[in-house]
Amino acid sequence: MENKTIHPTTAAEILRLTKDLIRFKTMHSAPDEIHRCADFISDYLKGHHIHHQTFEHNGYPSILILPRPDDAPILLMSHIDVVDAPESLFDPAEKDGSLYGRGAIDDKYAAALSLVLLKEHIQRLEKAGKGVDALPFGILITSDEEVGGHDGAEKVLADVKVDFCIALDGGTLNKVVSREKGLLTLKLIANGKSAHGARPWLGENAIENLIADFNTIKAEFNQTGPGHWHRTLNFSKIQAGQSFNQVPDRAEAIFDIRYTEDDDPETLFRLLQEKTSGELVIEEKEPMFLGGESPYLDLLVDMYGDIVVGNEHGASDARFLSVRGIRGIVWGPEGDNSAHTLTEHVRLDSLFALYDRLDAFMEKAPGVVP
Repeated sequence: MENKTIHPTTAAEILRLTKDLIRFKTMHSAPDEIHRCADFISDYLKGHHIHHQTFEHNGYPSILILPRPDDAPILLMSHIDVVDAPESLFDPAEKDGSLYGRGAIDDKYAAALSLVLLKEHIQRLEKAGKGVDALPFGILITSDEEVGGHDGAEKVLADVKVDFCIALDGGTLNKVVSREKGLLTLKLIANGKSAHGARPWLGENAIENLIADFNTIKAEFNQTGPGHWHRTLNFSKIQAGQSFNQVPDRAEAIFDIRYTEDDDPETLFRLLQEKTSGELVIEEKEPMFLGGESPYLDLLVDMYGDIVVGNEHGASDARFLSVRGIRGIVWGPEGDNSAHTLTEHVRLDSLFALYDRLDAFMEKAPGVVP
């Protein structure tokens, strides 16, 4: 199917709204900015007479718009919170066909696109003499994805019925993601015996004990395979020692483990626990995202023959779909893997093409039988 051409007015509105959202410094170190951004979105919806619900859990606001109470055939999901960045990244800038700024690709373009798409479809329905209940989709915008999503997506999804969800937070224009790895974060604590650094034979070096345990753990992560679709280990943090001339008696490390459907995280943890001499504890455990099969996904792939269905190594709020038994995908425009970097950007041609595809998809979605 050929892409439609986005109307220049619509493209300009998406771009303007994305810039407006980027200007809010919605870092978790600035909670007032997160609330100001959520209020801005609420005002946008009120300005277009769109009924919406607002939620707040533990200080994190979420905004939900559904065609019917607690029910939507399709849900578009995005988030407005971002990772920390210098002041300059909150001044959006266009350059060489891309929009630069913190949140440009992760994930403020998605909130802007969702809002404009929703508004456009509601206006079309009104012209056809139909109400909002004829909408084939709703939108959810949260504010805690970067810190786990437990007070946003996890809370809200527990109380809504959705047949299919598109998390606009990954993938590319030609690649939709149907699987994301699960997350297992472990802390390893190694103990030793302190002594003066000049007489190490009188002590037991906790760092050396920790390294020995790390090498034992690492041996369980020697898998290979196409696309690295297997469990992985990242030795991400270490803390040890009080002084350069002292044998450390305690060392701690954090391991970031990503696992696939071939692993059971509890079984893996017990295996590692048995093989290490130090104390190993679970800091965080998150499920995989497994999008499953859906006639909505079939429709999307049939409409656009250049779309492939694939995997991602990172995690997103999409994992809460699996917990709730909701089918879905992760999708988005091209950002050249720039999320969280000082050169974060979204390619505008890809963003507008994504809007076109979603727009056409939503027009055909009412004909799908879930």
